[in-house]
Amino acid sequence: MQYQKSFLMAGSALALTMSGAPALADADQTQATNVEDVVVVGSRIRRDVYNSPSPVQVVTREDATLQGYASTAEVLQGTAITGGATQTDNSRAGFTVNGGAGVNTIGLRGMSPTRTLVLLNGRRVSPAGTRGSVGAADLNVLPSAMIERVEVLRDGASSVYGSDAVAGVINLQTRKNFEGLSVEATANVPMDADGAGMSSRLSIVGGLRGANWRLSGAADYFERNEMTLRDRDFTLCNRLMQRNPQTGASLDYIDPNTGKAKCFPTNGSGASINLIGTGTRTGVGAPGAVGTQFNRWRPNSAVDTGFVGWEGVGGTGVNLDVRDSFDDRMLNRSLISPTKTLNLYAEGGYGLNALGDAELYLETMYSRRESYQTGTRQFNPDYAVGSPLLPNSLSWSRYGADEGMSKGKDVAVKAFTLEQNTAHQTVDFQRHVVGLKGDITSLDGWRYDAYLSFARSDAEYRQPQYLKSRLSEALDVVVGPDGRFVCRELAKNPGCVAAPALSADLLKGKVPADFFAYVSPVHIGKTKYEETVLAAGFDGPLWTLPAGQVMAYFGAEYRHASLLDTPSEASRASDILNYTSAGITKGDDSVIEAFGEIDVPLLKDLPMIQDLNLTASYRYTDYDSYGDDTTYKLGLFWKTNDWLNFRASYGTSYRAPALYEQYVGDTSSFGNALLDPCNNFESKDAYIKANCASEGLAPGFTQKGSITVIQRGGAATGLSAETSSNLSLGAVFTPRLKQGWGDLAVAVDYYEIEVNNGVSRLGSANIMNDCYASTPDEFKARTGLCRLISRDPQTGHLRVIDSYVNIATDVVKGWDYNLRYRNDVGPGQVALNVAVSYTPTQEQMLFDDEPAINSAGDIGSPRYSGTADLAYSVDDWLVRWGTEWVGEMSGYERRKLDPATSIYNLRTPNYFLHHLSAQVRAHEWTATVGVRNVFNVNPPEISATSWYSVFGNAPLVSSYDFAGRTAFIKLSRTF
Repeated sequence: MQYQKSFLMAGSALALTMSGAPALADADQTQATNVEDVVVVGSRIRRDVYNSPSPVQVVTREDATLQGYASTAEVLQGTAITGGATQTDNSRAGFTVNGGAGVNTIGLRGMSPTRTLVLLNGRRVSPAGTRGSVGAADLNVLPSAMIERVEVLRDGASSVYGSDAVAGVINLQTRKNFEGLSVEATANVPMDADGAGMSSRLSIVGGLRGANWRLSGAADYFERNEMTLRDRDFTLCNRLMQRNPQTGASLDYIDPNTGKAKCFPTNGSGASINLIGTGTRTGVGAPGAVGTQFNRWRPNSAVDTGFVGWEGVGGTGVNLDVRDSFDDRMLNRSLISPTKTLNLYAEGGYGLNALGDAELYLETMYSRRESYQTGTRQFNPDYAVGSPLLPNSLSWSRYGADEGMSKGKDVAVKAFTLEQNTAHQTVDFQRHVVGLKGDITSLDGWRYDAYLSFARSDAEYRQPQYLKSRLSEALDVVVGPDGRFVCRELAKNPGCVAAPALSADLLKGKVPADFFAYVSPVHIGKTKYEETVLAAGFDGPLWTLPAGQVMAYFGAEYRHASLLDTPSEASRASDILNYTSAGITKGDDSVIEAFGEIDVPLLKDLPMIQDLNLTASYRYTDYDSYGDDTTYKLGLFWKTNDWLNFRASYGTSYRAPALYEQYVGDTSSFGNALLDPCNNFESKDAYIKANCASEGLAPGFTQKGSITVIQRGGAATGLSAETSSNLSLGAVFTPRLKQGWGDLAVAVDYYEIEVNNGVSRLGSANIMNDCYASTPDEFKARTGLCRLISRDPQTGHLRVIDSYVNIATDVVKGWDYNLRYRNDVGPGQVALNVAVSYTPTQEQMLFDDEPAINSAGDIGSPRYSGTADLAYSVDDWLVRWGTEWVGEMSGYERRKLDPATSIYNLRTPNYFLHHLSAQVRAHEWTATVGVRNVFNVNPPEISATSWYSVFGNAPLVSSYDFAGRTAFIKLSRTF
């Protein structure tokens, strides 16, 4: 019965969390008799019995297959590992993320990815990605075909593994001693999207062995199709979803043109399009507009009085929602980013029959990712006073002063139109390891392992961007000899293409191709990240106590990392319209570390003490950038008897800021004016209303200028290294049930992480929204995030400082609960695994003199989450039912809003996903088929506000399923 073994393995995976017994995947079990000791993440000491004082979770290759995951990234970002906390994945298309678009990262315990260390075979996976903020491992580079199991340490381990292991460690183990050939093909097909979002994978794994050598490798190709907003019903129309708190009636703006609630493209009211901005004059208002004085107009050929051919959609007292803000092309925006990845991996070893029966080993990998995201952007050219590109009917208009496109002349008309845009990324990643390991012949039982590794990420990012300099030339035209417009400075700029005359077609986005190619060339940036590691370690027994051998490990490590990001020349020169300017990011850092670990068996075979083990580790760290510090960790494992164990650990961490946190190039960006919390503040909640009024803003205020956002690396502003502590307490209960009742195990773990001087960039939208949602007294005192905001008293223009800063304190507290049950039922075996996470505290105290803000339960940070697996196997057949649960979330507490009086719906209900799969083995074949999201559950919906990113009205929470019901199949054949 092959699946009896498979189920035992699934049980062992959870048993590791419960009892500390090592879990070996099938491929490893075949060699278990040849391996005296094992190492599981959380310790560098090898031993034949592993009693871990820290909670460790293992996900085997078999588990991932039965769950229908399309990639290792999806396995790691699943609810079972992340606890439902939002991660950066392929649904982040079009959003600015560290590591650049298309990157996939993971952060444990709801913390940032820079606080979670990712290892491959116990060695660091260095960062990869695009743009200046590369600082975490990109899960796309992992060789999925070779991954045998994933080990997750849910505990701080900086003293064992070094910096970044603050919230936990993820170690991916590859197949060892593989012989033969295996071919696998998988496909995941969303069933309601006509091929959109479909993913496929083809992989080949092979291996050979000789008397004193081994060599194995894999080639893996993965491709995911794009899924757009058009492909899912719930993303077709983003509504405000506001309500009357007394009656519950909808407050959504009803579009007079459709008679239905208005659709918007982004959070809040989105960007205005298909209109022009002018000086104020009398005219005919569009349906829904009030008054007769307007400064924003939409084409309407039916208007034959006032401003003929145009209807007013903006001015004093006019609701912004009267304007157009939605275009069908917006539905072409990527919901799930398409990607192609090629991964090549090889590892091998050669026995030297010398140097303590040493083995010379190597590991090499190469990965190439190609990804892109489809989006839309606003194009708003300025037509100068007197421009021949304007019709005579607009000769009266004076919009404002030159904003960089009208060569010093006043602007007569600003056009607002829409254009579709696509961003591309290519990331080439390589990692090479060569090492030597063997016995120390002069010390019985001692071994050594030394290695040198080099990793490099070379990335390129490309995107068409409007150049202000070229727009300035293209908009400055004269009439040529043939009666057509030509650039005035054509002699100086022979390639210049004249801008089109202002027209209704232009406002609808119909831009001449030659003009677009001239003013919006493709801009290319390049990012390079390199990391070199030289490490050596020794482990073995120190002496023997009555309770057993004292084991130890001693080691040293040198690491050097460098980051160089070179944006396009136009970006560095601030020559891009409505887009960030970015300087070169360049920096490097080195660290030398010495560390040790000891495992002491204190007591054994005493009443209430079957085993009592103490573990301790210590590390000295010296960074070039931030000096030196020490970290330590103490752990205790107490086995009272055969059915009750206790475990506890306490440790400290020291993390120098990542290179991008220190050196990211000075960046000035321009936020959408519609994100100003004071726009139409009279219709908003009481605190926002009071705070905006206190700045002297008039009712109906509308921000007319872009919001200036200043970002820079923290090295220039005195950024400090962060320190942290991590406490973990747990108990494991494995009662002896009556014969025939099966096996039961229950584990409970409590954890507490406190980070001091935590490094973070809060985001301009968060800074603005949290500031204006604070109490009037807090706002007046300019405490908290309000310290980072200033408003020009004359123009109302906003300026936000959003650099990397040290946050006073970050605290995360929570509980993990695990249950496993197995029993023989009928001709087969049933197995049940249940895991629940509870995170009541996720506090952030920004400044020492202010109270902590608890984000636990906020949208994107659920207090409760869980998974459950029920499987039954008979001979070569297996059937599995899996459930994922993300608890209800609410934005009211975090935003200091009363749900009884707020106009927003900011609560999501409990969310359940169900999955079904079946597997059969026949000779050398294995087939797995199934369906994820069996009941086709859509993500819950909330009000569209600038507080939360949404697709449709679904909050961008990575544990929600955006693809819908998905069928999957995996076929494998071994030779």
